[in-house]
Amino acid sequence: MHRLVRRRARSFVTNSNRVRIVESADVSGDAQIGDGSSIWHLAQVREGVRMGENCIVGRGAYIGTGVRMGDNCKVQNYALVYEPAVLADGVFVGPAVVLTNDTYPRAINADGSLKSAHDWEPVGVTIERGAAIGARATCVAPVTIGAWATVAAGAVVVVDVPAYALVAGVPAHRIGWVGEHGVPLVAGDSDGTWICPASGDRYIESNGTLTKEVK
Repeated sequence: MHRLVRRRARSFVTNSNRVRIVESADVSGDAQIGDGSSIWHLAQVREGVRMGENCIVGRGAYIGTGVRMGDNCKVQNYALVYEPAVLADGVFVGPAVVLTNDTYPRAINADGSLKSAHDWEPVGVTIERGAAIGARATCVAPVTIGAWATVAAGAVVVVDVPAYALVAGVPAHRIGWVGEHGVPLVAGDSDGTWICPASGDRYIESNGTLTKEVK
């Protein structure tokens, strides 16, 4: 991990061969950024973020206080990753995606006073290894997106998504299965079996879950 020191209150810049942060990005000096990572124009990375190696944070993206990101994650332009989200290795978050953190949002309390950080408890979205969230999708916390699952562009996720599921719609529902290559699976030659057309890998469906067959 690379702990960086803020050069100005507004932003700082580093362009070493270990971490690339452009001048217009705003990255807390308390954030830990893994080697090989890049943070692009107008992105904001808040205090306490722990980001793994070889991550990319796109233009205008927001990474909230204390968010955890594994290695090789991509957070595309203008995505909003609110704390306390947790992203495992290899997660893709598409352009303008929103990971929420307030189940019952209000600007004010019942007495009309402005809500403060002490008046609500943030809840996070968990995204497991290799999963992908399509452009402008919204994940309403608390939900977990299973490993290698795909959330279609524009979907609104309000319940947990199983591993390898392909979900779409408002609210999102499963419309198929995807393999680790991201390609929709096709039905195999026997009930409950699915095949990846890109790799030939076989998957077994049982009671609404999918597992990869061990060779």
